[in-house]
Amino acid sequence: TPGKHVAILSGNDPVAFACVFAISRAAAVWCPINPRNEAAENAFVLDRFDCAALFFHSKFAELVDALRKDLPKLELLVCLDAQQPFAPSLDQWLTGAPDVPFTAAPVSDLAMLPGTGGTTGHPKGVMLTNRNLEAMTALTLMGYPFEGRPVYLAMAPLTHAAGVLAFPIMAHGGEIVIMPHPDIGDFLTLASRHRATHSFLPPTLIYMLLDHPALPATDLSSLQCFWYGAAPISPARLEEAIDKLGPVMAQLFGQTEAPMMISMMAPKDHFRADGSLARERLSSAGKPGPLVQVAILDADNHIMPQGERGEIVVKGSLVMDGYYRNPAATAEARVNGWHRTGDIGYLDADNFLYIVDRAKDMIITGGFNVYSAEVEAALLAHPAVQDGAVFGLPDDKWGERVCAVVQLRTGHSATPGEIIGSVKTAIGSVKAPKELEIWDDLPRSKIGKVLKKDIRSHMIDRAD
Repeated sequence: TPGKHVAILSGNDPVAFACVFAISRAAAVWCPINPRNEAAENAFVLDRFDCAALFFHSKFAELVDALRKDLPKLELLVCLDAQQPFAPSLDQWLTGAPDVPFTAAPVSDLAMLPGTGGTTGHPKGVMLTNRNLEAMTALTLMGYPFEGRPVYLAMAPLTHAAGVLAFPIMAHGGEIVIMPHPDIGDFLTLASRHRATHSFLPPTLIYMLLDHPALPATDLSSLQCFWYGAAPISPARLEEAIDKLGPVMAQLFGQTEAPMMISMMAPKDHFRADGSLARERLSSAGKPGPLVQVAILDADNHIMPQGERGEIVVKGSLVMDGYYRNPAATAEARVNGWHRTGDIGYLDADNFLYIVDRAKDMIITGGFNVYSAEVEAALLAHPAVQDGAVFGLPDDKWGERVCAVVQLRTGHSATPGEIIGSVKTAIGSVKAPKELEIWDDLPRSKIGKVLKKDIRSHMIDRAD
């Protein structure tokens, strides 16, 4: 019924995604649940976000059965694909429903209630309205190429960026090819078979794509727009992507609180007017979208001039209504009508936005501010480095020392000294890691981000 909070717990599945639009038509509120989360976190979200109904895939039936006794607010459980002892199947539940068009009057503009990443504690519910989603969709349609009927290949989780990017595709009457499991080989096969025009992957998966042996023989000539985002990308690997995939790479920068399109860099923006590659822009997050305002604030909340670094703030119809049942967090995220992103960056003379770090990730060593993202970019410029994380550890002499952990590309080798030396050459000895380790793999979040906090905690625990 209108206003009810309805959760969906499923991997990438066409029926689950169709339910998103049924929820909207009923004027209810979609609560996307990340199937990769731990059980306790999903139980917290279902309770804290006041979910009254849960639609789930049978592969999560055992989990739902275990959780439901502790979730008294859940009034309805429906399994998408098979009857369960404690829940009807979707087909059973729909039996007897009138087969006529149905649209209910909404009780508010609230449309979606996703959770923040939860890396700094329990997830917060982000109140996204129809207006927010319309602004995001409009920005996408204005800022990126769409020629003919688009075909969108969705390998990344539909509970995150890949899902909301499907909305502008559908506005064009496009086709969505949903991959139930992430596999780079399958991605290449399906992109060629379906003549995919659009897709989205985080940088980690793009690196795997570039190194995949099937890539050179795969026909990707249908691609118009290959979005990358969710984490910083190596400029060197981005240049490699443009060379191997074509002039189709497209940056986007946003966050759950201002979805996807705070700033945008269309494929054409990766090139200068004369057609040459704009290498100086490859570390940029693009230009602020036409429906948003972006500014840089100093520590006293004054707007900074171009080129000066400070916190990136945004306002406009893209920005959330606030955090659900959390007025204190909502107030903390706002200043003088601006939404605080928590990211440090600057705007250049051409109004391109550069993100240099998360505010909490800045390292102060010997009185110098070192931005971990800048050091990570220098690490990723080394031909042997696949991925990495840079962070500060306590140091008796310097206050903090710059440390790094990297993962090497398959078939490549390098020593810590060689990698540190390349960083010193690129950005100087002050910013170069004083300590660097090579790991076989790095811990990652459910959407592929390197968990820098976990790596740092492991290093501190080991030192203790």
